Amino acid sequence: MRIELDGGMVLRSWEVRDVDALARHANDREVWLNLRDRFPHPYTREDARRWIALCADEPLHSTHLAIEVDGSAVGAVGFDRLQDVHRLTAEIGYWLGRAVWGRGIATRALAAATRHAFERHDLERLEAAVFEWNPASARVLEKAGYEREGRLRRFVLKDGRLGDALLYARLRER
Repeated sequence: MRIELDGGMVLRSWEVRDVDALARHANDREVWLNLRDRFPHPYTREDARRWIALCADEPLHSTHLAIEVDGSAVGAVGFDRLQDVHRLTAEIGYWLGRAVWGRGIATRALAAATRHAFERHDLERLEAAVFEWNPASARVLEKAGYEREGRLRRFVLKDGRLGDALLYARLRER
């Protein structure tokens, strides 16, 4: 899976060669503070190897992608389909290494991954919940065409901090 974007940016399947870059960018407390606890901290080379091996299996191969800039993986974007009566919805997420924050990379990656999700999968809705203390991520969602649907009060406990999450969604265009 490979999606070429402008400015030397690519969304692509994870590869074994990404282990060092993934461990380097993911092993950052500032990155971890805005992600679910299933994202380990510290993030080791072994964590990177496990993630890349997991993504090599279908169906994750085309739903969890590396964000590559100038030939190196600097983050990730992916989505997980919900189940049961929510099966036409997927939760989408993304993260970037701090070295590339503030360059519009997350917005471009999210917009491309959103197009990919709607074009290749029978989804009607993509949603994301962003921690209230992460306004930059909320702005990424808004710039990628997501609309804020609500505030989930006292919804997250991260690093001992109880907080709200802001729910954003984007619907398939008809």
